[in-house]
Amino acid sequence: MNTWNVRIGINPLSWMNDDLPALGGDTPLETALQEGAEIGYAGFELGNKFPKEPAALKAKLAQYGLACVSGWYSGQLAEDTVDHEIERCATHMEKLRFNGCRVVVYGEVAGSIQGRMDTPLAKRPRFADDAQWKAYAQRLNAFGEHLKAQYGITLAYHHHMGAYVESPQDVDRLMALTAPDCVSLLFDTGHAYFGGAGNPVELLQKHASRVAHVHCKDVRADVIRQARNNGWSFLDGVLNGTFTVPGDGALDYDTLLGTLHASGYEGWLVVEAEQDPAVAPSYAYAKKGYETLRRIVDRIDAANAQPIAMQQGAR
Repeated sequence: MNTWNVRIGINPLSWMNDDLPALGGDTPLETALQEGAEIGYAGFELGNKFPKEPAALKAKLAQYGLACVSGWYSGQLAEDTVDHEIERCATHMEKLRFNGCRVVVYGEVAGSIQGRMDTPLAKRPRFADDAQWKAYAQRLNAFGEHLKAQYGITLAYHHHMGAYVESPQDVDRLMALTAPDCVSLLFDTGHAYFGGAGNPVELLQKHASRVAHVHCKDVRADVIRQARNNGWSFLDGVLNGTFTVPGDGALDYDTLLGTLHASGYEGWLVVEAEQDPAVAPSYAYAKKGYETLRRIVDRIDAANAQPIAMQQGAR
């Protein structure tokens, strides 16, 4: 049977939130790891409660039979130099490399308003002209080239609400200006929709060949409509439920995953949904996200196996 080479992981945001520590702040890391493993997840992305030392991190995950999926890296290349970034990233990248990670989640935080409760998303940073865009792309290329050469890690660029690269047009521009062998795309289904892709499948189809990592979050379309109309901040949106897990919102995950499979994507499918655990209980929602992705991946595998079975039966 020709199975699709993907693994289903999860981000600890379902249990605890780094940007809003009050959400799940008292939940021990061990609770998340135990529940995630019990549900069936193969690995976790990192968060602030994970051990910082590489060997300690590996040992902690091994206790639960989990892999280290990847980790967010707060990049500042929009407003800083490649040399500074190379120096800043060393400890984090070495930790990822030691733990077998193939990609890093590059999130641009320079100028970002994603962590500011009182700042509407409309006030996000933007590059002033083509020259700034091109210079940014050159710095990303150089940094991505360094990560591959030094650590064997691929830069997966996370388009994100409240940051320089948010909208589908921003993603198009970034992909056009960067080199495919230096900069890959982290496709985030929820941020794609919130950022303006009414049908994230269309954006995915455009850039599927560049995708090196996938964040699977669903959206509550009516809440996102409110967020836009009322000028909410990103964190206001999170608290009011803009995001949820796959299978609980408006996105068509059958078509999204089918598009990824058809493009030849291999790697992690990561459930990531910033929610208040008091409103969206961690275990129940993490389980729903896992079961949604598992069902679709199994269906894709079964569909691939059918022609082989029919050929064998015809002999």
